[in-house]
Amino acid sequence: GQPVVANLAKMPHLLVAGTTGSGKSVGVNAMIISILYKAKPEDVHFIMIDPKMLELSVYEGIPHLLTEVVTDMKDAASALRWSVAEMERRYKLMSALGVRNLAGYNEKIKEAEAMARPIPDPFWKPADSMATEMPTLEKEPYIVVVVDEFADLMMTAGKKVEELIARLAQKARAAGIHLVLATQRPS
Repeated sequence: GQPVVANLAKMPHLLVAGTTGSGKSVGVNAMIISILYKAKPEDVHFIMIDPKMLELSVYEGIPHLLTEVVTDMKDAASALRWSVAEMERRYKLMSALGVRNLAGYNEKIKEAEAMARPIPDPFWKPADSMATEMPTLEKEPYIVVVVDEFADLMMTAGKKVEELIARLAQKARAAGIHLVLATQRPS
């Protein structure tokens, strides 16, 4: 019955479990609304996966969404695959800049911009782009992946989704990607 306040950057992933009617969705919605209230769309992006098409559809159209609320299981697997690829891309960028996490990366970008010396993209190849000038690195937003009824997703999408979630749970925090998973069956 007591309010709980936590910094998602310090507590990287959440598993919200409880029986029907126990307040899982209320808790997840409170977390989402709190983030929306405090963060601009350029600072935090959401990927929302809602297999039952009930809880997260109210967020459709908000500027913080990276994609529409995902309700199809094939699309859910694709969204998680994209998240893993984005995590790997961010790790390469952080390594190139010699920083340990997304906050350090964004601080380096901010310092470079303040000195009017933007940092060129170390992985840009002229052959890969129509651009004639080398692009510069920009601040990266945090990404929060919210999955409602995680157990349903696991039952329908199976082993591949489990592997993707496991990779994100193990490594994504430093890259600024956080998981919020809600389920009735945490086993």
